[in-house]
This record gives sequence, structure tokens and C-alpha cells, in this order.
Amino acid sequence: MNSFIQKIFKLKLHWQILIGMTLGVLCGLLTTQDNTQILAAYEFIGEIFIKLLKMIIVPLVTASIITGVLSLGSGSSLGRIGLRTIVYYLATSLLAILTGLILVNLFTPGIQDGNPVGSLLGFQESVSGMSALAEGSFSDIINVFKRMIPVNPIESAAKADVLPLIFFSILLGLFIPKIGKKYASLLTDFWKAIFDVMMKITHFIIKFAPIGVFGLVAATITKTGLSSILPLCKYALVVLAGLAIHFFITLPLILRVFAKTKPWFWQHKQMLEALLTAFSTSSSQATLPLTIKCVEEKVGVSNKISSFVLPLGATINMDGTALYECIAAMFIAQAYGIELSFMQQFIIVITTLLASIGAAAIPSAGLVMIAIILKAVGLPLEGIGLILAVDRVLDMCRTTVNVFSDSCGATVIAKLSGEKVEQVQNRTT
Repeated sequence: MNSFIQKIFKLKLHWQILIGMTLGVLCGLLTTQDNTQILAAYEFIGEIFIKLLKMIIVPLVTASIITGVLSLGSGSSLGRIGLRTIVYYLATSLLAILTGLILVNLFTPGIQDGNPVGSLLGFQESVSGMSALAEGSFSDIINVFKRMIPVNPIESAAKADVLPLIFFSILLGLFIPKIGKKYASLLTDFWKAIFDVMMKITHFIIKFAPIGVFGLVAATITKTGLSSILPLCKYALVVLAGLAIHFFITLPLILRVFAKTKPWFWQHKQMLEALLTAFSTSSSQATLPLTIKCVEEKVGVSNKISSFVLPLGATINMDGTALYECIAAMFIAQAYGIELSFMQQFIIVITTLLASIGAAAIPSAGLVMIAIILKAVGLPLEGIGLILAVDRVLDMCRTTVNVFSDSCGATVIAKLSGEKVEQVQNRTT
């Protein structure tokens, strides 16, 4: 028995999560609502996991945004290549988010037979945090940007008001390099150390994801039965459809227009080795060496471009993650029966864009980022547990999209910088 348990703990995290989810479904089916003590135990396990995620939000988002901005370097050192790279990454992330937003409004996975699926999913938390949005307090774009600027950053951190915290962190990251070299180096090392520590803690918490999933899924199945499965399948299909559109249509179209690549799937073919690695590892950083190799040797981008664009992309370019986070946040809002106006959805778009910049290039990092987004717009975090149940495959797919977008960025920047990328294309096709 002990050897069997040891084998389970040696499995990769996604298999552990799948086992936790399966056991959660089985235990939920075998447990009735009359077994209040067992149900309370399930809910306790899930609540502890959610609290652990909440605990790391403020320090993680602050450190990740600051170090992400610091990795860009000073404005004078960025130059034309840096500016083009940042514009590309922001533009493609925004396109991905808008794709997700259109699909989630079109197919409404959080609505079933005209009714919110919150009751089917067992959602019970109060949604009072959304009252300001529902009443239209953010009915115009001016108020949105007013909310982004913190009067007191410390107070925003204490209240876990993430949107102004992100804004302040970006400013801090931009201006640290502008002070004296001695103090700039000191602060850079400080925030990188904080980020490294927070990543260690995040890895530690994510290890408990299988147990957290078990508790959350078991509690939900106990209270609702299998009726919660259908909305999750619909949600997963919407995410996969959005990723497919961005992967097979949007990014190739950008390549065709700005880099003059052809045929349509040429870049997919050249990047296949890196894309398969990204799919299996769910980590842009782990795939980075292979991404650089494919971009330089098969696509034909120079090391000058790839050595800057690709590491930066692995840090701040998260198209797939941004699309997923937008759909997830909107799905949970729909499940609670909250109908958001255009400007209220604009808040989710802006928060998702900013949060995707700070998303770490590690497996399941999107889970932490979705917690940040939900906190920023005032939605309860209890839906994360159910989203986590179908997250592994989505994580693999969105990481693949992230890596492909990085490679497209390197190709586009190389072409705009005057490199003859098409000569390599003609040689390899």
C-alpha cells in the first residue's frame, strides 16, 4: 500500500490532479448531503486550498510585474526592436483576449437553458463584491482608469485591490532603472529575490492542487451530482475554440501580413518540435532553449533578434493564458447570473492584459493569475476549483499557443528589421 502511494506521489502533477478529480467525483457520488461531517471535510479541504491561493496574490503579482518590467531594460536601451516587440506582444495578447470575449459572450458557457449554472456548480459565496459593477459604477472609461490609480498603494495591497496594485508595480518597474546604478541594482536584486521566493511558495502550493481539487470536486458532486459536468465541458470547448482560432487563424494572418510568410502553416511546421515540447511540459521557460533553436535554425531569424525577443516573450507574452483567463472570469460571472455591460467587461479585458504580463512561464501559473483577475473584479474564487478540474489539457494547449506566438513575434520583428527571413523559407519549403 505504501509503495502504491509513493508511486502516486512520483507521478507528474497533471496525473495527480486527474486522480484527485476522479476520486473527488467518486467520493461525491458515494456521499449524500445527509453526511454533513464528510461534506464539511470536503469543503474544508477545498477552502484551505483557495485560501492558500489568496495568500500569495498580492506579493506574487507585485514582484512578477516589477521583475517583468525590469527585464525590458531602460527606455533608451530598448530601441526600435524593443518597442516593436512590446507593441507586438501587447497587440497579440489583446487580440487573444477579444477572441475569448467574443466567444464567451456568443456561447455563454455559464448559462444553461436560460439559467445561470451557479446552482448546478454548487456556488454559494456572496457576490456582493460585484455590486459596484452591477450597479454601473464603472459605466465609463474615465472611472475605469481612475480606479487603476491607487491613492495609497499600501492600502490597495492590504485590501488586495489588484488593479491599482498592478498599475503601481508597472510604474515602480519602469523607474527603478532611472535612479543611481547602485540603488537600482539593489532594488532589482531585491524584487528578483522576492519573485524567486514567491515562485518557490507558488510551486509548494500548487503541489497541493490534487488535494484541493479532490475537496472542491467532491463537495460539488455531493451537493449537485453529475449535473455540474456539462457546463464545464461547454466551458472547456469554448476555451479550446478560442485557442484554435488564435493559433490557426489570427497568428498566421499576422505572419502573412507583416512577415509575408507562406504557405499558411509554414511556421507551424518549422516550430513543431518546440510546440510539442511546450504541449508536454506546459512551460514556456522550459521550452525556451528549443524555441530559440527552431526559430534560428529552421525559421531563419538571427540570434540578435531571437536572443532578445524570445526570452522577453517567455516572460511577458501569454496570448493563450490571457484568452483562457478572460473566458474563465466571464464564465464565473455568467454562472453567478451577473450580466456585465461593455465597460464592465472592459475592466476584465484590461486586468487580464496586465495580469498576463506578470504570468510566470510555469505549469498551472494561469490558475494563480485567474485568482488575481477574479479578485480584481470582485468575483468569488470558489469557481477556481471546478475550472481546475479541466485545467490540465487547457494548460497544455494555451502554453503551446504562447510559444507559437513568441516564435511569430521573432519572425515579424526580424522581417520588420530588414532580415531576409523569406530566403530560409524558400530553402526549407
